[in-house]
Amino acid sequence: MKNKVRQYRFLKGEMTQQALADKVGVTRQTIIAIEKGAFNPSVKLALKLASVFDEQVELLFSLDEDD
Repeated sequence: MKNKVRQYRFLKGEMTQQALADKVGVTRQTIIAIEKGAFNPSVKLALKLASVFDEQVELLFSLDEDD
């Protein structure tokens, strides 16, 4: 799965990974793993992330062609 979490963090005033983690209730390491594509968030976490950025989940996350 591809994601644009890092891109949206920077569009949101260069929000830090820690600030985003605090807003959605996870660790900074979780945000790092999501941004690297090493971890796919739960639906609940994906919805929280979308809410922070005031965007639709589909704009943050998309399936790779290989998925």
